[in-house]
Amino acid sequence: MKVAVIGCTHAGTFSAQQILTQHPDAEVTVYEKNDTLSFLSCGIALWVGNNVSDPKKMFYSSPEALSKLGATMKMEHEVTDVNLDSKTVTAKDLKTGEVNTDSFDKIVITTGSKPVVPNLPGIHGSKVYQCKNWDDAKRIKEITEKVSSAVVIGAGYIGAEIAEQLSVINKQVTLIDGLDRVLANNFDQNITDRIETEYKNHGVKLALGEMVKGFKEDGDQITVETDKGSYTADIAVLAIGFLPRTELFKDQVEMLPNGAIITNEYMETSKKDVFAAGDASSVFYNPTGKADYIPLATNAVRQGILVGNNIEKPTVKYMGTQATSAVELYGYALAASGLNAAGAKKRNVEIESVSIEPDYRPDFMLTTTKVLCTLYWDPDTRRVLGGSFLSKHDISQAANVISLAIQNKMTIDELAMVDLFFQPNFDQPINYIGAVAAEAAAKK
Repeated sequence: MKVAVIGCTHAGTFSAQQILTQHPDAEVTVYEKNDTLSFLSCGIALWVGNNVSDPKKMFYSSPEALSKLGATMKMEHEVTDVNLDSKTVTAKDLKTGEVNTDSFDKIVITTGSKPVVPNLPGIHGSKVYQCKNWDDAKRIKEITEKVSSAVVIGAGYIGAEIAEQLSVINKQVTLIDGLDRVLANNFDQNITDRIETEYKNHGVKLALGEMVKGFKEDGDQITVETDKGSYTADIAVLAIGFLPRTELFKDQVEMLPNGAIITNEYMETSKKDVFAAGDASSVFYNPTGKADYIPLATNAVRQGILVGNNIEKPTVKYMGTQATSAVELYGYALAASGLNAAGAKKRNVEIESVSIEPDYRPDFMLTTTKVLCTLYWDPDTRRVLGGSFLSKHDISQAANVISLAIQNKMTIDELAMVDLFFQPNFDQPINYIGAVAAEAAAKK
């Protein structure tokens, strides 16, 4: 069985590993444009803020590791053409310029995603930085040690983290977003209001509800122009979002409107013997029961493993995702799973919600702190559809509890009665997850 794996970040790495682990005799060829693989880009902001012990540890695998498993590694090879009908892959060796075409029995599309880069004047200038791969990380790390100010465009997870880390190492930061709140797609206003206060307390200028119109470089600085003003700094960092990198496969397999390749529960595409995983593909979003595009490393890893499980024959089904995620900003832990108000509105889903803010453990303890909890559910079926949490205490694992509740189609009534332990060091007699579920269950 000859298998071509096209692209090797998270989904590609785990696909190749799992295929070779389960099928040691398989002939697996991996094509990767870069000279590294498995880079954890979620650590870029942490590296910028001097919170990474060793940047080399931001890689969890290597070309050598996959070679030892039996893969043929074609690093620094750019795939220029793929014919899914004839199962052929054409690639250019970026070091020599040589171009070769090979045929395969099965093809795995793990080409990942690309940063959103709008067609705006000056956006490709030397003072505009992207935040995606290892080369981007090195450029940003090197320049941020030399500059005193930055404009960050995009207030989703990546932009929010970059802006925060730059501010805590005493850079003057402006954070721009077209939406009217920081993390507007990730959390509701009861959480984002508090985080916005923290940005302001740390000197970050928030330019929210503003659309970027262009970039102008002037000597050692760059000015970012929006529809409401202009902001000048030493550098600009783009963190607008991502799109699937699937242009090579257009009109060859079924896709979502944004280009994400649609797969079934075995990671098979609409074309026989062609699989897709990671940021190049859609996911099955359990809160809505529909295909969606949610580029997360956790999704990519699980999908990559499933490719390996199913490469020979359909064996293990995809369980779907809740898009569970978390971030730490200014000492606050923010964690969420499933839908929130913004996500439900975007997907035309009707939800109910309730919020409470108890101390996370008894007040007879010498210290405690509050947890802001919000739970979302279907008003007809009472099924749990989402939850979010904010606290100075590490409440990140609460999102995993909500994720399991959504995946297992639990109701708010069932979640309220789940066996969650009590011990004064850790929580209340009624854990805050159970407490917010009980509040929801009592709401008529």
